[in-house]
Amino acid sequence: MTDTPQIPPYAAARADYARERDADAQGALVTAVAQDSPAYDAGIERGMRVLEVNGVALMDMIDWLWEASDAVCELTVLDPRDGSVESAVLERLPGEDWGIEFDGAVFDGMRTCVNACTFCFMRMLPPHMRGTLYIRDDDYRLSFLQGNFVTLTNLSEGDIERIISHRLSPMNVSLHAVSPNVRRRLMGKNAARGMDALERLIDADIEIHAQIVLVPGENDGEELDRTLAWCAARPQVTSLGIVPLGYTRFQTRFTSSYSDDPASARAVIEQVRPFQEAARKRYGRTVFQLADEFYLDAGIEVPPADSYDGYPQYYDGIGMIRSYLDETAEVLADSSDKLSRVREHLEREGRELVVLSGVAAARTVANFVASPQLGGRVATITNEYFGGNVDVTGLMCACDILEQLPDDLSQVMLIVPDVIFNADGCTLDGYHRSCLIEDLEARGAKVAVSSTMPQDLIHTLACETSAPGM
Repeated sequence: MTDTPQIPPYAAARADYARERDADAQGALVTAVAQDSPAYDAGIERGMRVLEVNGVALMDMIDWLWEASDAVCELTVLDPRDGSVESAVLERLPGEDWGIEFDGAVFDGMRTCVNACTFCFMRMLPPHMRGTLYIRDDDYRLSFLQGNFVTLTNLSEGDIERIISHRLSPMNVSLHAVSPNVRRRLMGKNAARGMDALERLIDADIEIHAQIVLVPGENDGEELDRTLAWCAARPQVTSLGIVPLGYTRFQTRFTSSYSDDPASARAVIEQVRPFQEAARKRYGRTVFQLADEFYLDAGIEVPPADSYDGYPQYYDGIGMIRSYLDETAEVLADSSDKLSRVREHLEREGRELVVLSGVAAARTVANFVASPQLGGRVATITNEYFGGNVDVTGLMCACDILEQLPDDLSQVMLIVPDVIFNADGCTLDGYHRSCLIEDLEARGAKVAVSSTMPQDLIHTLACETSAPGM
C-alpha cells in the first residue's frame, strides 16, 4: 500500500460534498461504473452498495483509497434489488482505474460542528434557505479530501490516530487564536480539544494549512502576534491564511469589519509583514498569507505572484486577485486579435458585453472586461440579500441580479459568473440556472454562464459569438 492516499480528482470547491448522517445507509452507493473496467468485469452495477474493501468497512473515500491501492481488492457488495450480499474480486493493470464512482466523499454521514463560534457565517444566514446550507460541517476527512477547514474540536482519539497512521496530510485547520481564553471566547467550550489535537498532529509531522478569521477587538493586535509567533515556531504550518470577519444583516453582534476601516486593514498588513519577511528568509516561502480583501480594503496593490507560494489557500480567497491580474496581462498580450474579433462581432450584432461581478472584484474584473481590446463593462451587483459586508461574487444571488439589472437588456451580451451556482445549478437564494437565464432572456439579453477568469471568459465569448477565425 502507498503511505498516503492520493486526493481524488473530484476534490474541488463545492458546497454539497456530503450528506448528513443516515443511520440506515450502508456502505458506499455506486453511482457509475465505466464499461469494460475492472469494476464492470466484476459485475458491479450502479445502485449497488460496497460495504467492505478487503474486509474493512467502507466509511469514506479514505478507506477506499487506502485499501484499494493495490492491483487486487476484494469487495463485499450489497444488491438492494434483492438484499443479497456477495463478494467480488477486482483486478487491474498498472495505472488502470477501478472504473467505479461513489456518492460523495464520505459514506457514513458528515461530521458536524460542535462549536459556538461568534463569527460563524452559517449562523448568520437568512431564514428559509434550502436546508443543506445550514449544515455546519467540521469533518476532518473532508479537510484532507476536499480542502475544507476544520477546527479538530470533535476528533476522537481514534480519529487522531487515523490521521497520523494514514498520513492524512496536509490538513486544513481553523486556528483563529492560540491563547486558551481567546479561543474559548471565540469558539466555545470545546476550543481546548482542537488545540490539543493540533499539537498532536504537528508532533507527528502532519503538514498544516491553518486559517485565522480575524475579528476586530477579539483576536487581532497582541493576540494576532501570539498566533503568528506560534505558527512561525512550527515549520509543519506551511501556510497560514488570515481572512477578515464577514457578516450579514441577519445578526446583531457585528456592525463593522476591515471593509469599513481602511486604516485597520493597512495596520494588519503591516503587522503581518515582519513574519512574512522572516519566513521568506528562513524557508524561501511567505507562509503568512493575507486574504485579498485586506489589500482591497486598504487600497494597497496585492503582492506579486511569487509571494503566494503556489497559492495553497486560493479557495480561501487568497491570491485570486493577483491570479486574475496576471492572467489578464497574459491574455491581453497574447490574444489581442481574438479579443478584437469578439468585440467586432458583438458590435455587428449591436450588443454590449456586460459581465456581472460582486463589489469586491468589480474593479479587478474591469481590468480585462473594459480593456480597449474587449470594450465591455462590468455590472456591479450589491448583495442586498445577505447585506452586512458581503460583497464577493460567489455569494451573489439571483434576486439581486434581477432587481438591479435594467428591464431592457435587448442590446446586451450578459455573462453570469458560474461560481454563483452549486453543483445542482441553484443560486444561494434558490433560483435554478435555467430559470435565471430564462428571466434575463425575457428582458432581451443574450446570456452565457461562464467563469470570469480571462482565459475562460474569452473561450466562452468565442463560442457564443461564433466569431470567424476563433
